[in-house]
Amino acid sequence: MAYAGDLTASQAWELLSSDPTARLVDVRTAPEWAFVGRPDLQPIGKAVLLQSWQHYPQMAVDPDFATKLTRELGEIPQGAPLLFLCRSGARSKAAAIAMTAAGHTRCYNVAGGFEGDRDGTGHRGTTGGWKVAGLPWVQD
Repeated sequence: MAYAGDLTASQAWELLSSDPTARLVDVRTAPEWAFVGRPDLQPIGKAVLLQSWQHYPQMAVDPDFATKLTRELGEIPQGAPLLFLCRSGARSKAAAIAMTAAGHTRCYNVAGGFEGDRDGTGHRGTTGGWKVAGLPWVQD
């Protein structure tokens, strides 16, 4: 099943800032949120929804992901933009597809994710993604 498409981190920030119904869902794991950091939406008066796509440490896909997230979204209309973010964009794309299948019509993948692709030396966090775009983030 298709999803609404990919957005850059900057495009995601613009949509989150301009549409009061838009939500950002970080689908990484708790260790990633704690040790790598997570987006900070406080400057625009929102909170990031933290819902892991996979169970850590086995990394098996959570079969109840869509049900849990739908419950977490509460009264958010199914036509509200849902933006999904992971480390690099793979898990978030899968989550966007799953939520589209669950009936949400505007599910986007934040391409490049939080840390972006690997650079020439194999490191993330230097080429693309939320952090490189200079968008707000926090770390525990």
